[in-house]
Amino acid sequence: MAENVTVARPYAEAAFKLARDANALNAWAQALARLAAVASEPRIRANIDDPSVSASAAAQLFVEVAGDLTADQKNFVTILAESDRLAVLPEILSLFSAQKDAHEGVKDALVSSAFPIDDATLARLVADLETRFKSKVKATVQIDRELIGGVKIAVGDEVIDASVRGKLAAMAAALQN
Repeated sequence: MAENVTVARPYAEAAFKLARDANALNAWAQALARLAAVASEPRIRANIDDPSVSASAAAQLFVEVAGDLTADQKNFVTILAESDRLAVLPEILSLFSAQKDAHEGVKDALVSSAFPIDDATLARLVADLETRFKSKVKATVQIDRELIGGVKIAVGDEVIDASVRGKLAAMAAALQN
């Protein structure tokens, strides 16, 4: 939802600045992941959507369920609860993660494959991508049976099409010329 992302953006930026300044980006990413999971739980969601539940009670619930949080992270949860923004924690996590990756020079790669990729093959593929793009690469794999075989990799706006379907399309285009 675009409006949730818009609402979440200033909170994600604030969390990122706090985490960066405290040299605790990984700790904040883990805490936000736990908090986003709590916010996505249907029973918790019903609780925070209930107008009879106070902001302090909702914040306390999140703090108890999310596990070990620092004082700054607990304060962040309290601010979200007081602003009625606990529901946008998944979007806050997504935006925070994007800022963290940009700060650390990590690039996202979407690897589409016709068949599941084993861990060893994926590790080799990621290593090759890191060499090619001269940065850390975080790969997400999705299965796309229409590729017939091979892989199609998207890193930023660059696409590497090593799929059978892509090669067949290239051959068809070459034959028409």
